[in-house]
Amino acid sequence: MLPEVASWLRRRTSASAQWPLETLLAAKGGTRISVVLPARDEEATVGAIVAAIREDLVERAPLVDEIVVVDSRSTDRTAEVAAAAGADVVAQDSVLPGHGRMSGKGEALWKSLAATTGDVIVFVDADLRGFTPSYVTGLLGPLLTDPAVGYVKGCYDRPLLTGDRPVEGGGGRVTELVARPLINLHWPLLAGVMQPLGGEYAGRRELLERLPFVTGYGVELGLLLDVFQRAGLDAIAQVDLGRRVHSHQSTEALGAMSGQILLTAWSRLQRHGRMLPLEAPATALAQFRRGADGHDVRVSDVGVGERPPMIEIPEYAEARRSLLS
Repeated sequence: MLPEVASWLRRRTSASAQWPLETLLAAKGGTRISVVLPARDEEATVGAIVAAIREDLVERAPLVDEIVVVDSRSTDRTAEVAAAAGADVVAQDSVLPGHGRMSGKGEALWKSLAATTGDVIVFVDADLRGFTPSYVTGLLGPLLTDPAVGYVKGCYDRPLLTGDRPVEGGGGRVTELVARPLINLHWPLLAGVMQPLGGEYAGRRELLERLPFVTGYGVELGLLLDVFQRAGLDAIAQVDLGRRVHSHQSTEALGAMSGQILLTAWSRLQRHGRMLPLEAPATALAQFRRGADGHDVRVSDVGVGERPPMIEIPEYAEARRSLLS
């Protein structure tokens, strides 16, 4: 490991228990805090997450100022359950409708910048099981106590659920097989980031609004690489949140996710001047299944869409000027 990485790990890695609520309340001052949950068909879990945040961090202690669920075209009762638990629910397509519709988790996260008012934004996936408010307080700790930190990633143990039996260390397959090798090869100074694709992270609005957002599964990797490019390694911190249990996808779905991760990395290698491409990458992914008459092939497009920095959107910039004036 590079000595710069070892130094960063010592200085910029902490645990959620190191950030008690009293410390955060004393450091909050006039900072406005938003918690965002992007959600699509998560009626089974989103309500408990929202309720826990509201009860502990809004009602019992005035730390979080707003909880916003961005409903990404759910076909179940996600929106109703989230609203009943106390979240402000916004439909993804109702935000900045004049800028068209794109799909993917990153689209919901990008839209959330226009749907929230916080100076600091905490992102939490809506499919977590066993969620505790320490996820939020842990991510807020470095941001509220150190002005040099602009972006905080959560890290955790990720068991793989196979039926009712968790396989410890079996989760995070795309991270271990795709993202971590890529980062170590091309961005070795980021080798200490334990969960580069994790969905729990937080950042300052003034930084997030100046970053492009990949609309699909590459959004977390794209943000991490762009923060590193724009603000440097020392602006990034990570907090150990303990254990993260959530639903898992099929191997076929993980293959498509991996394609988007690879394309996101390719785009950043080019944009950040780390390679000179001879041609554009292909975006068609062929996957095979054995059928009655041999192997059936399924071809999908794993192309990566992208939104520009939110600060470049006139409606957003005007709304922010009005809010701050």
